[in-house]
Amino acid sequence: MVELVSAHPSGGYILEELHVGMAAEKIVDVTEDRIRLFAEASDDFNPVHLDEAYAAKTAYRGRIAHGLLSAAFGSAVVGTMLPGAGSIYVSQTLAFHYPVRIGDQVRIQITVVGVDAESARVELNCEGFVEGRLIMDGIAVVRVPRRRKPANR
Repeated sequence: MVELVSAHPSGGYILEELHVGMAAEKIVDVTEDRIRLFAEASDDFNPVHLDEAYAAKTAYRGRIAHGLLSAAFGSAVVGTMLPGAGSIYVSQTLAFHYPVRIGDQVRIQITVVGVDAESARVELNCEGFVEGRLIMDGIAVVRVPRRRKPANR
């Protein structure tokens, strides 16, 4: 069962607060500006993302957003909501199923599917949807802060 949570009041959940089934969502609008800024930040100026005349001649029949732009929306959820501040990506698998276009709204859902107390890592199912259709998914492994042990005095 999925339990939708909001961002922790402190900015991030610690390991001891996380459990399987916790989930967080974010909806992000894909805009011309986001695509342009992502191209500049990533140095990926592939014309399928930026040039309508070029993209119209491809199998996509028009411009599409960078796949990793949608994945970055997932990173935003991991870094700011679940687990939140202090979490560090260890690994991420991704599969892209459908293209995302300017004007689409991407709904990202991140769900805790495993907690490893020994390594202070959580496994997260990462999914992106446009109009209910799964556009990408994968598994992230993220290191999260533990509750601090009291100092010996």
